[in-house]
Amino acid sequence: MFSLCAKKANQIFMNKFCFLLSGLMISCTFLVRAQEGKSFPLDQLPTVKLPVFKKDTLNIVRYGAVNDGLTLNTRSINSAIRDCSQKGGGVVLVPQGIWLTGPIELKSNVNLHLAKNSLLQFTKDFDQYPLVEGNWEGLPQMRNQSPIWASNEQNIAITGDGIIDGGGDAWRMVKKDKLTASQWKALTASGGIVNEEKKMWYPSEKTVKGASLKDPGLISSDKTAGFYASVKDFLRPNLLVLNSCKQILLEGVTFQNSPAWNLHPLMCEDLTVRKVYAKNPWYAQNGDGIDVESCKNVLIEDSTFDVGDDGICIKSGRDAAGRKRGKPTENVMVRNCTVYHAHGGFVIGSEMSGGARNIFVTDCTFIGTDIGLRFKTTRGRGGVVENIYARNINMKDIAAEAILFDMYYAAVDPVPLQGEKRTAPKAELLPVTEETPVFRNFHISNVLCDGASKAVFIRGLPELSITGVYLENLVIQAKTGIDIQEAKDVQMNRIKLLVDQSKPLVYIQNGKDIAFKGLDFPKAELLFSINGPNNSKITVKDAALTRASFRSEFSQGADSKSLVILK
Repeated sequence: MFSLCAKKANQIFMNKFCFLLSGLMISCTFLVRAQEGKSFPLDQLPTVKLPVFKKDTLNIVRYGAVNDGLTLNTRSINSAIRDCSQKGGGVVLVPQGIWLTGPIELKSNVNLHLAKNSLLQFTKDFDQYPLVEGNWEGLPQMRNQSPIWASNEQNIAITGDGIIDGGGDAWRMVKKDKLTASQWKALTASGGIVNEEKKMWYPSEKTVKGASLKDPGLISSDKTAGFYASVKDFLRPNLLVLNSCKQILLEGVTFQNSPAWNLHPLMCEDLTVRKVYAKNPWYAQNGDGIDVESCKNVLIEDSTFDVGDDGICIKSGRDAAGRKRGKPTENVMVRNCTVYHAHGGFVIGSEMSGGARNIFVTDCTFIGTDIGLRFKTTRGRGGVVENIYARNINMKDIAAEAILFDMYYAAVDPVPLQGEKRTAPKAELLPVTEETPVFRNFHISNVLCDGASKAVFIRGLPELSITGVYLENLVIQAKTGIDIQEAKDVQMNRIKLLVDQSKPLVYIQNGKDIAFKGLDFPKAELLFSINGPNNSKITVKDAALTRASFRSEFSQGADSKSLVILK
């Protein structure tokens, strides 16, 4: 009996392995096609200007900086940067060692260069970070001054082989369910406050107060300086904020342990991010890797992200404030990047009210992210996301969806924590207004995913479908297959699925002009489940029909004529 079971298990494993291997070989063939530029409009690829610096070098030691990890070097470092800028620019050198500091302001024509074996450590003394008018999640808000910042500067850089540590563990609240028992015990023993439910740790009373209020940092005339001071600890800064700057280079440096987001370029032009490592613990609340917001002409390449929230994220402001700003993130190239833990590998949204367009993602690997390619928004945002291209994407061990389009984003973690219960949003038809977001014209090709909860999820709004999604050459191993809701003009060519639960392999609710050409799978109990009264022109050609026990079922008012299966 044992040998028979073992033999059967081995056969199942070999079948899966051969299926994925054949898919990999097919993907390699398709890769050659994609490299010819068919899936990327080559005339639209962004051109990004690099900064240029004088060779003159100023060492922060000359300005009194002390390498002992104890002396606060804020004045020395800022003096060196100001002096360098005033003399026409050059390099400000941070030598090897541990340099404790408060906020640092970058200035035009200065390259802040961190030598190998250097650690720029930002102090955990909150008094060193004054409250300033800033921006948080797409809205004007009062925040603590960011550890590194610049406003309206140009020709600036942070380069080298050193490490920049934001001291974020002193700022962040932490969920118990994201720690091991030993970690939770050590954290609570260090001080701070645990809530009544014993599920959340807060660094201070001011953090607790801020967390209990809705948008406490939102700038309004009824809030006094005293009020903001009473919730100061809750208003966590992003580690690096560059506001309205031009010709920027971030290269080689490790940015880690950010209080909130790690890297936040806002309304910048000509940004190059190259060979950086953005690192946060996976439990880091709002611990994004990079959030490119309302920027133009951006290159992110050869970089690694291992963080607590979204890895590489595109934003453009939130709701009415984002629409009023009216600056899309546009002309962006992301290539040769690796994302480990993150809520999403590559992400657009959910604060995308100013729009996003002409975004290109190529030759990236996502390992252990909650979602692979993640496009999210919600009613109230408005904005148009269009002309998005992704190709040659490898994924492994994706906790939720490999590819996700969702217009019902609810500001929760993609994967529910243990014991957490969620209900699907109520579908209701609302009027189309300026607050209605638009997703259109997405091209995704050559995706290989070894392990996900769901292969593809597309969920639009009843009043405005997601339009123009073109998926080609996908090989995905997942628990479940494809789920399409409220979408039109969706084309899926050469899709290969290996799923554990194939009832159904493809679920469609109110889909129009949905076309499958080349749908391959080892077996399926039910191939298509068509739901809702608003389905039309769903066509299937070159599918492995003989491997499905049942081809289709129709419910919730769906018409059987909406599906046409061709041999």
